[in-house]
Amino acid sequence: MRTRFASPRFLALAGTVVLWASAFPAIRVGVGGLGLAALSLLRLAIAAVVLAAIAPFAGVRVPRRRDLPQIALCGLTGMTAYQVLLNWGEIHVEAGTASLLIAVAPVFSVLLGSAFLAEHISRNVALGSVIALAGTAVVTLSDGVSGFTAASLVVLAAAVVQGVYHFASKPLLRHYTGLEVATYAMIAGTVFALPLVPATARAMPHAPLDALLAVAFLGLLPSALGFVIWGYAVARLPLAASTAALYLVPPVALLVSFVWLGEIPHPVELLGGAVVVAGVVLINRRSGPAPRSRAVAGHTARTKHTHEHTDEPSIHR
Repeated sequence: MRTRFASPRFLALAGTVVLWASAFPAIRVGVGGLGLAALSLLRLAIAAVVLAAIAPFAGVRVPRRRDLPQIALCGLTGMTAYQVLLNWGEIHVEAGTASLLIAVAPVFSVLLGSAFLAEHISRNVALGSVIALAGTAVVTLSDGVSGFTAASLVVLAAAVVQGVYHFASKPLLRHYTGLEVATYAMIAGTVFALPLVPATARAMPHAPLDALLAVAFLGLLPSALGFVIWGYAVARLPLAASTAALYLVPPVALLVSFVWLGEIPHPVELLGGAVVVAGVVLINRRSGPAPRSRAVAGHTARTKHTHEHTDEPSIHR
């Protein structure tokens, strides 16, 4: 058993969770020194360059022309809008709190799938969505109504656009791998972020070293390396193991934020975060389809979960 959990696939999965969780405190450091525009553009650009460089070696194919509008939608929502909104929100919202709010993104993905893809909402999905949204309300109002800020809504908006990305990427994942979709979306997101170039040019000369190191870390590790090792792990692990790992991102983010930034979460925030995770777990406990061949099941496992945290990450990613 020890050998199994020390295998490259489990180490890759654990590494992805840590990288995506550490992105939240790194954003707090980067946005303070670089500002919203520069942090957003530089993180996307660094990740896009790295993913484009490894694309030929990872077997990433050139997308079909008819898929470009869908790829553009994924890049605009899951990359550009998500980065700008999350970075904007973290100017005022603590990193650990932001990770708890972002965890509700699968709820919006499920609701969009039901509305536009005619996906059935089971009792577990409906109940899990209500529970997760209730947990989000607890996190947002942990300091009482007087402590509620517009920044919390901005972070929730980031969760919404991440949910849109999950929804918009589903048709693409019928023809491409999760790593391919992430690469296309990252490059498209960088293109949409190009209007931020002037503000980035003004911020760069005055940026402190810790902010520059933070954005380099974000682009190279959580964004680029995170997608690569996530794709490696989910292609070789059972669906349940991959899904369960995503639930660890918020608690690990809270721990990293405490160690890195000294942030101490409010007990009510922890309670609300646990409710959010419980709701998302319930959403994913849907009854599966009839048994399929090993090859088909493996392909579904790879494509379904490689795109699910585009930060995010895990999304996010």
